[in-house]
Amino acid sequence: MQVATCNYPILPSQRGNVPASTSRSWLLGRRDLFLDGISSACSSENPTSGGAGSPLPTTPLPNPTVAEKQKNFKELGGLVGQFLPCIKRRTLFASWFVFLFCNPPRYFSAYALGDPSVTVEQVTPTVFPSGPLFPAEERIVQLFEKNTYSVVNIFDVTLRPQLNITGAVEVPEGNGSGVVWDTQGHIVTNYHVIGSSLSKNPSRGQVVARVNILASEGLQKNFEGRLVGADRAKDLAVLKVEASEDLLRPIKVGPSSSLKVGQQCLAIGNPFGFDHTLTVGVISGLNRDIFSQTGVTIGGGIQTDAAINPGNSGGPLLDSKGNLIGINTAIFTQTGTSAGVGFAIPSSTVSKIVPQLIQYGKAVRAGLNIEVAPDIVANQLNVRNGALILLVPQNSIAAKAGLLPTTRGFAGNIVLGDIIVAVDGKPVSSYIIFLLG
Repeated sequence: MQVATCNYPILPSQRGNVPASTSRSWLLGRRDLFLDGISSACSSENPTSGGAGSPLPTTPLPNPTVAEKQKNFKELGGLVGQFLPCIKRRTLFASWFVFLFCNPPRYFSAYALGDPSVTVEQVTPTVFPSGPLFPAEERIVQLFEKNTYSVVNIFDVTLRPQLNITGAVEVPEGNGSGVVWDTQGHIVTNYHVIGSSLSKNPSRGQVVARVNILASEGLQKNFEGRLVGADRAKDLAVLKVEASEDLLRPIKVGPSSSLKVGQQCLAIGNPFGFDHTLTVGVISGLNRDIFSQTGVTIGGGIQTDAAINPGNSGGPLLDSKGNLIGINTAIFTQTGTSAGVGFAIPSSTVSKIVPQLIQYGKAVRAGLNIEVAPDIVANQLNVRNGALILLVPQNSIAAKAGLLPTTRGFAGNIVLGDIIVAVDGKPVSSYIIFLLG
């Protein structure tokens, strides 16, 4: 009977009978075992001593010669080769690639998926017609389609959009929106939208922005925006473009004095460079102080929960009839994106400032240069209605007009000054209303 043998005389049952010096000389290194021995096939020959049932030798063996070691290594490699399928070094490394090919990880694409027993028509769902829109949806759609041509996209000439390596257009924070004011080409926006250009003190008529106007065929037409006027205190600016009248569709200005908290409003703008985006919300507060990016505080602001993000600045805030009730100008956020608290300059302020900017290039404000008592002081002096005058500077317009300040008498008692009860025919009931005009 032919058996495979490696002529390796030291077996586990014999290790106790072999001297230490002899057994150490027969130990194989891992490199010898896997790199030298595995490369040989197992030899088949007749056993040199004893048959299959012959007892193993029990006497110590002499140290083998170099030739005998090499022969034993080859025979041992042949024995190991029967149990290891990879018998070559190149095959040993190639086996890992074979393993990955036969057992792909979960991130590899699956090629054997699908169900051939069904057809595409059987698994394609039936598409039902959408039908007409609900009346509320139809009204919002019509308001957007009607007013979107009155909203423009404004790019500060000193902050041009950049194309990054991914192909996306990076829109600088200074860019924003605006509204068409009239058919003469006047565009209203925020002061801070073109603040970078305005910081260079441009003259009137100088190009400070690029204005994109949406045409009726859906194309954006680019124009140069020349400076007409700007007011940092109210965060408003007016530009002018040389566009045809058929392209200019002025926005309709509505009243902001009759607004109620809870009524619906819409904001149209270009947030993050996405032109003509619509967001819907409600008016969530009135007479708010707006902390503008120009570093000033604007009183009488409108608060809304309609999503307003960078790029919406200068765009319109509309009521449910599509009338302009404010110019979106700021958001309250800790992340730089909409947190549901946006602010707009009321249309009553816009309608007063914009004509002055068009005519004079700046806002012309009349002032009495007087100091008015706060409500808490006026109430202590039993003044319930109107604005109590505390101080009137000498040689001022108010002094020449005969307005009297609050003073103290000879006995130390307080002598009340004049009380302003109305301005331009509008009643003044408190210190706050007097300041807001």
